[in-house]
Amino acid sequence: MGKSRYWFGLVRRKFNRKSHGDITIFHSPSPSQEAIIGVEEEISNCGDRSSVSLESFKKKELTKEDIAAIKIQANFRGHLARRAFRALRSLVKLQALVRGVYVRRQTRIAMHCMQALVRLQIRVQARQLLISQ
Repeated sequence: MGKSRYWFGLVRRKFNRKSHGDITIFHSPSPSQEAIIGVEEEISNCGDRSSVSLESFKKKELTKEDIAAIKIQANFRGHLARRAFRALRSLVKLQALVRGVYVRRQTRIAMHCMQALVRLQIRVQARQLLISQ
């Protein structure tokens, strides 16, 4: 019960915080609105008006419910991102462990091969010395 109170208190504090500015969303016009704007621009180019001030974006004021939904979505997406990052970090640690084992095995095999080559070189040099004497 204590954890849920803490969680709800945390959420309540986040939502009751005063924001530094108003949240506004700009909506792009729908295809039908774009067609109307295009027709209006063609008419204005043909007519006697020299310039038309048409906005391609429409400003929408947000209600408290919209702002609350945006905050909830932002916090939930942050939570998902943190969880994914934690999983990725543990995956990276596991990869490092496996690669470390693989590299140590590869190094052991390489050292064994080099040691065999050195023994072979020593035998060849010893044989050459025996033959030359």
